[in-house]
Amino acid sequence: MRTLVSVYLPAHFSAPQTADVAAFVAAAATADLVTFDGTKPVASLIPVIWDQEAGGHGRLLGHLARANPQWQSVAPGASALAIVHGPQAYVSPSWYPSTARHGRVVPTWNYVTVHFTGPLTVHRDPEWLRDVVTRLTRRHEARRPAPWAVTDAPPDYISGQLRGIVGVELTIATVEAKHKLSQNRSAEDQAAVAGALADEPGPGPAGIAALMTPGD
Repeated sequence: MRTLVSVYLPAHFSAPQTADVAAFVAAAATADLVTFDGTKPVASLIPVIWDQEAGGHGRLLGHLARANPQWQSVAPGASALAIVHGPQAYVSPSWYPSTARHGRVVPTWNYVTVHFTGPLTVHRDPEWLRDVVTRLTRRHEARRPAPWAVTDAPPDYISGQLRGIVGVELTIATVEAKHKLSQNRSAEDQAAVAGALADEPGPGPAGIAALMTPGD
């Protein structure tokens, strides 16, 4: 059986396994599920829940469209990789104060990501699927003034919709959280990067700037 390689993770970019990582995964709400179909890697973006009450690292729960051939190519117990993405941004060497002193700088990319690996199980049981869909719906409807619930739709309609999906359960063997936020630069360079990113357009630079200045 092939082993999927996860993420290159130098120690200074490794995020601690804390509640902050769980909060990040919950806020991202989706993951790229990557499996191997025997000839090539395949991936799908899916909604996920990190269930940490199952012991160990817990499990990642989600679903795929039944028409998606990815689930059919997953051998029982085969390893899978789920990638949760956070903000990302280009970093210009022109932002470093150290550039003017020695010029030994190059562009880079800052980002935040979490990789989960472990064996994948496919579920087609309607009640298993109903539970996951209900949990996902509750999570995303919770803050709405009039939350929609799965039980608001006709039961036969929901049953029909459940026949159109399959559940996926990744039993988590490893959790690798990577925060690449210029930790390998001086405090002076880090502060300059955060300030420059705050002035860049788009949510990616703003998100990275906020992570680099958590006390603000």
